[in-house]
Amino acid sequence: MAHTFVKDVMISEVATLDVSTSIKDAAKLMDEKNIGCIIVTKNQLPIGILTERDFVKRITAKEKLLTSPLEQVMSSPLIEINPNETVWEAAQIMKTNNIHKLPVTKDNKVIGIVTTTDLIKICSIGSDSEMRRICDQIITRMQKE
Repeated sequence: MAHTFVKDVMISEVATLDVSTSIKDAAKLMDEKNIGCIIVTKNQLPIGILTERDFVKRITAKEKLLTSPLEQVMSSPLIEINPNETVWEAAQIMKTNNIHKLPVTKDNKVIGIVTTTDLIKICSIGSDSEMRRICDQIITRMQKE
């Protein structure tokens, strides 16, 4: 049975910023690029993520100054997935960790991101036979657990 892999559905363009970057600069970048998250790096290595949810929970609710560095408000450690994992594994990681954005890493570099929106698109498009195949994969996976 063919599987759908993370590398087939991930978005390849991912914004990254250093931990020392200010919250304000991160917000400006997210607005300019119309994106919902930024990968936070230290010495070019991914160590965390800043999401729209973080702006509510870790910045506004905690009254953080916009000049504060990302290091103080990012979600860390970074929960990630390998590009060769299946989308079902990605969905399981997202569900278990209650996250909506899952960075895809290879050789300590972020090469993409998978979001809950991407997973929903997979389920909502395609032919009936494609939907049947996806449902079969879900059922097979559930039987293994």
